[in-house]
Amino acid sequence: MESDSLSVVIPVYNEAESIPPLLERLQAALAGWSAPTEFLFVDDGSSDATLELLKRAQLSEPRIRIAHFRRNLGQTAAMEAGFHLARGRAVVTVDGDLQNDPAEIPRLARMLADWDVVCGMRVRRQDTWWKRMSSRIANGFRNWVTDDDIVDTGCTLKAYRRECVERLELYNGMHRFLPTLLKMRGYRVTQVPVSHHPRLAGKTKYDTWRRLKKGLTDVWAVRWMKKNWIAYQSVLEVVETPAAMHSREGAPIR
Repeated sequence: MESDSLSVVIPVYNEAESIPPLLERLQAALAGWSAPTEFLFVDDGSSDATLELLKRAQLSEPRIRIAHFRRNLGQTAAMEAGFHLARGRAVVTVDGDLQNDPAEIPRLARMLADWDVVCGMRVRRQDTWWKRMSSRIANGFRNWVTDDDIVDTGCTLKAYRRECVERLELYNGMHRFLPTLLKMRGYRVTQVPVSHHPRLAGKTKYDTWRRLKKGLTDVWAVRWMKKNWIAYQSVLEVVETPAAMHSREGAPIR
């Protein structure tokens, strides 16, 4: 997949202190990537200097693209906007706080030669005991209800073939269920260990208890979707006359 174009999608919200070191690490991590690359920052209505710093950096780094929400909408909206705007054949998502290591991006992107989706699993996670425990509870409950085996849905570091996500429609909180939703659609999903680092600057933007409570309620919606999903593609056959096939390949039928 190194010959394929790459979009790195980075949702950010009030991450002004992290922007300069994040850009340095992105540039170092992808210095050897031979195909066209873009750093697609989705600013989720930041109230600090995040947007201004990105615009300033864009003057000297042509790979930077910026999408900006005029108000804060949340991580799910930022992820969906990034998926729809991404131009690369490979799409990799990372957090803007440098807890995900940009050096992992090329490895996950190369794995798309054999997989449709590659999910990171944080090892030696550098978070508080409470955040680690709440994630373990949420992941275990989510997998039990949805009959899945995704170890770490909260890890933003994931790689996707663009066709998996470019038309995906998400509801608030559904980014946490992306591997399950994509498995439902028949895509090949794998999981790999990735490194994890302490937050260098700023503070987390998400209330752990509120996020846990919402995740535990959203899981029932995903269970319903999975139970009622109609996978007709595997049994679909389309029978056309030669004339109809010719019309489909040429001008649209009127």
